Amino acid sequence: MKNNSINFIVTIVLAVILSQFLPWWSVMLASLISALLIRLKKSAVFFVPFIAITFFWMAYAFYLGNANDFILANKIAVLLPLGGSSFLLILVTGIIGGIAAGISAVFGKQVASILKS
Repeated sequence: MKNNSINFIVTIVLAVILSQFLPWWSVMLASLISALLIRLKKSAVFFVPFIAITFFWMAYAFYLGNANDFILANKIAVLLPLGGSSFLLILVTGIIGGIAAGISAVFGKQVASILKS
C-alpha cells in the first residue's frame, strides 16, 4: 500500500514537471520512470499510474476548459459522439491518458525485470 501511494505521487509530480517541456506523451515517460523507480506488484502496476494520470489529465482539462467557459470543449464534444457534453469529453480525455500511462508503466516494469536479471 505504501508503494502504491508513493508511486501515485511520483507519477503525478513527474507528469506535471515533464508536461511543462514535452508534448502529451510526457505522461507515458512519467509513468515509465515511476515504474522503474518504485516497484509495484500485480495489477497495481497498471492501475496506479492509470488513476494518477486520469486524475491529472481530467484536472488539467477542466482547468484549461474553465478558462474559456468550455467553449472549445463543447464544440469538440459536438464533433464527437458525446452529445455535446464537455464534461464527458473531459472524462474520455482522462481515460485515454490513463490507458497510455498504464501501458507505459507495464512496459517500465518489464524493462526493470529485464535489467534486474
